[in-house]
Amino acid sequence: MEAQLPAGTVVSWHPAFDEAAVAADLPGADVFVGPRFTAAMGAAADSLRLVHVGGAGYDGIDGKALPDGVLCANTFCHESSIAEYVAATSVVMRRQLLQQDRELRRGHWDSSVYESQRSQLGSLAGATVGIVGYGHIGSHVWKLMRAFGASGVAVTSRPARAEGEGLSWVAGTDGLDRLLAESDIVVLCLPLLPETRHLIGTAQLAAMKPDALLVNVSRGPLVEPEALYDALKERRIGGAVIDVWYQYPNGGAHAQPAALPFDTLDNILMTPHISGVTTQTFQGRVRDVAANIARLTAGEPLRNPVSPR
Repeated sequence: MEAQLPAGTVVSWHPAFDEAAVAADLPGADVFVGPRFTAAMGAAADSLRLVHVGGAGYDGIDGKALPDGVLCANTFCHESSIAEYVAATSVVMRRQLLQQDRELRRGHWDSSVYESQRSQLGSLAGATVGIVGYGHIGSHVWKLMRAFGASGVAVTSRPARAEGEGLSWVAGTDGLDRLLAESDIVVLCLPLLPETRHLIGTAQLAAMKPDALLVNVSRGPLVEPEALYDALKERRIGGAVIDVWYQYPNGGAHAQPAALPFDTLDNILMTPHISGVTTQTFQGRVRDVAANIARLTAGEPLRNPVSPR
């Protein structure tokens, strides 16, 4: 990244987020790039001009902690990687590939070809994909799922943005119940805000088809954890793909992702927030952040400005 920054830029690297260590480095800094910004950091920042999130989510930035006049921006570049993840995991779950692998390893041909009572499995072609939130990620998810022959519906706070995209219908947020009832795959692609926390709870999961798949690549608390665990344990929905969680490591790489034992369930695919973690994603983000720092230096408007609460 340093090679892409304006000449003369001095960089101080912190391989892991340590609030005290970062705050100690902020006096004299013009730009901070990182996932969180706290009151202690704001108090230490005496010349800060820009807080740049290294990804899309800026819920870790305390807007009240930003000194007056400090700008904030985010970056994306993960849309294609996340869309690939959604398509891949949807195929894995709808075709029960993990179960098929386990069964064949012990000599059991778990297929309707060999067992007449075995139910047929679903493909993406002909499935209805419901996209909740139609921004950068949602639009890329639909583009890829459409290529597989799926039909799509969406609810979004800005329905006009999704017009002409080939979706069967688009509605505002008041269309969520209809989307849940019609979709074979429900994909959550919206930010975590006070009004979206626990957007999916017991009533919403009950509105889904009994064989539907829920995919969350946004933020864990969009879904009420007890409601999700109960729905999966009691097999009231077909399954879930969860990449975003309720608990994260606080240093190191070990932590249970939730207080509930999701790991004991066989109808959930669990991944450690890696849907957008690819070489291509981070190469693009480095270019984005460096370009915004150059714009700041030149007095030009920033790309992707945001206003944390």
